[in-house]
Amino acid sequence: MKGILGRKVGMTEVFTKDGKVIPVTVIEVEPNTVTQVKTVETDGYNAIQLGVCDKKEKNATKASIGHAKKANTNPKRFLKEIRNFEGTYSLGDTIKADIFEVGEVVDVTGTSKGKGTQGVIKRYGQHSGPDTHGSRYHRRVGSLGTMRPMRVIPGKKLPGHMGDATVTIQNLEIVDVNLTDNYILVSGNVPGAKQSLVLIKSAVKNSRKKENIELVSYEEETPVEETVVDEVVETTEAPVEETVETETKAEEGTQE
Repeated sequence: MKGILGRKVGMTEVFTKDGKVIPVTVIEVEPNTVTQVKTVETDGYNAIQLGVCDKKEKNATKASIGHAKKANTNPKRFLKEIRNFEGTYSLGDTIKADIFEVGEVVDVTGTSKGKGTQGVIKRYGQHSGPDTHGSRYHRRVGSLGTMRPMRVIPGKKLPGHMGDATVTIQNLEIVDVNLTDNYILVSGNVPGAKQSLVLIKSAVKNSRKKENIELVSYEEETPVEETVVDEVVETTEAPVEETVETETKAEEGTQE
């Protein structure tokens, strides 16, 4: 199993060369540091612990500082353990976004948005009662159970806290992997608010076929500087000599 930690940035859409529009979620993936390696001999199972987002030492405990120094790194804000990880890693190794390829099917786990205390209509999508004809039942809870056993059966859908739970969306497809800008585009929606932590790992129930996705790339054209050569035109004009019309003046003088 492969996995990496990232932050949800938001949603957008991309276009393929076939003319399809794919809604995607942008996940910022910084290089993850391997902060601990567990083996069967020492811990009873194989796993690695990933850390991401540095934390100031003044905000970290002595235990977390000592744990990070074993891997020659800074204390991390988020730590996550992944069992049966593919490949062999040692303390201090980094895992980048290129661990996944375009077309792979993954599961994304995150913490959903908290909605506070909500009723059964918003929490479970139940229908409301009639609003007119003298009805006094609108958004309340319906029947709490049968006459026997004279108690509310466990699992009854009632008002309560909604959201702020760990949710996994399965069988999402990797649309694009950008190693220079450290982000991964995942098809569809991902649980959690913006800038929340998410875990991308290999799909457990892979029921999708790998597709070859070719996205439309938008490259900025570099403007070509046009060099204008000023042509110097040499004009050789002969000086114009002013001719004095002596004859006309002479004629005028004789007439006077």
